[in-house]
Amino acid sequence: MAQDSADLAADYQFWLQKLSAWEQASSKETQQDTCLHLSRFQEFLKQIYEILKEMDSNAILERFPTIGQLLAKTCWNPLILAYDESQKILIWCLCCLLNKEPRTSGESELNSWIRGLLSHVLSAFRFDMKEIGLFPESLGYESVDYYPSLLKNMVLSLVSELRESHLNGLNIQRWMAPERMMSLSQVCVPLVTLPDFEPLVEALLTYHGHESQEVLSPEFFEAVNEAFLSKKIILPTCSVVSLWFRHLPSLEKSTLHLFEKLFSSKRNCLREMECCIKESLLPQAACHPAIFRIVDEMFRFVLLETDGAPEVLAALQVFMSCLTEALEKENKQTKFSLKTYFPYGAPSLTAVLAQRPEAIPQRHRLQPLLHISQLLREAVEDHTHGSQQGPFESWFLFVHFGGWVDLAVEQLLRKEAEPPAGLLWLLVFYYSPQDGSQRRVQSMVELKVLLNRLLMLLRSDPLSAIDLQKAAESPSTDPRPPVCGQLARRLLLSLLLWTPECHAIAWEAVTHMAHTDAVTHEILGFLDQTLYRSDHLCVEASRKLAGELLQELSQV
Repeated sequence: MAQDSADLAADYQFWLQKLSAWEQASSKETQQDTCLHLSRFQEFLKQIYEILKEMDSNAILERFPTIGQLLAKTCWNPLILAYDESQKILIWCLCCLLNKEPRTSGESELNSWIRGLLSHVLSAFRFDMKEIGLFPESLGYESVDYYPSLLKNMVLSLVSELRESHLNGLNIQRWMAPERMMSLSQVCVPLVTLPDFEPLVEALLTYHGHESQEVLSPEFFEAVNEAFLSKKIILPTCSVVSLWFRHLPSLEKSTLHLFEKLFSSKRNCLREMECCIKESLLPQAACHPAIFRIVDEMFRFVLLETDGAPEVLAALQVFMSCLTEALEKENKQTKFSLKTYFPYGAPSLTAVLAQRPEAIPQRHRLQPLLHISQLLREAVEDHTHGSQQGPFESWFLFVHFGGWVDLAVEQLLRKEAEPPAGLLWLLVFYYSPQDGSQRRVQSMVELKVLLNRLLMLLRSDPLSAIDLQKAAESPSTDPRPPVCGQLARRLLLSLLLWTPECHAIAWEAVTHMAHTDAVTHEILGFLDQTLYRSDHLCVEASRKLAGELLQELSQV
């Protein structure tokens, strides 16, 4: 505790000296120093407020006799006051100093002085003559008398200059010097959330000079990205994409921010996931392969860390659906080849997977499924061609396109057809990519036995939910691994939804299956996924039943 107090006292003196130095000089270097230290100073203000709010005004003045001096210097520093968060914290601190029941003339005078400071802060940073005088100097303009209406003109002038420099790149004399670009971006750090500065922020983000190195400061990119993520500014997609292209940490932070929203403790339905993903603008940005591959690598890492958690798989597949929609909207299919998006996948396999499975007529769906199975099997198990593709890499490519798994299940449950080995292999590989070839063959045998049992029960009269549940249990004496149990439940649930004969016993069968929280969560996810993809695979009756089951099971 003593150490904490000593650290706070040292910080207090440091910032008091800084504020005095910033107050005494208005040079370009001083203003840049203010911008670069602003985030740290704001954290210091927050610390001070947490202490002040627990004390009465008299105790505050005893512990911090110069607190009024520090806050006043802060109030009259336009670069600090320009940032809306600083205004808010400063107001909180000033309110702590107010004596609710002043008993002496000194206390009343102090209250009056504090109210004057509050009035100044609450004037919403008017940019009057005195305040605006600092900005033209730091932006390269001569110091003149500015009025509030001229602030917009100054911003528009800078925007025009940036755009003219960008469009007239052949005229070397009209390029903006890199030093000026750096200075301009640093001055904008505390101003990015102010509406009048939005055109300048956009112009800076989309400006591309001819320098080999970045001409804008990292602090500027971080401030803009943070403001965008916290919805304090609204930027056009092209500006956001440019931001992520030029500053990789911002792209990574935005992707992690999306993951936090998607994988929160509360279960998100796929429609909600889709809204979050589209709102993030990441699918639109990922139309460019360079951004897609970074986001995709982060999905890969999360899948590895979570052992292929179903919610992560679902999010990846929804993201791919949003990306496909964005590509179609922007008509960029021919601009980049599939190889640029998936450089490690076999081109022939990627081309087949990238087709829209729902667009294939039902009578023609088996052939592309068997072709996909053959190509994946060659990549995973056939090493005669010197394939360097490991099982995980092939699986990771496959899971991007989850619609093919739905089609494979649909084909296997067709009562008139003998289950093709290729489809059995495809489903076993999707659910157990880590298995070796021998274990995979054994799982294929078990899956075929399960299918035969389920389809045989469909012909029994009366149809029993308990019998269906028993049929889905492991056919061997060894307990089925969890992943194989998940595949069995997927088949049984699909049968209940897609087969009219099973609709009457669907709820009873689902309640028998949902005997643990984990299995219930899994079933809820499957029903939600079915509704999300229902337009492609399910008839109206199945869609209605899935919605009813989802609603009832969610309330249990």
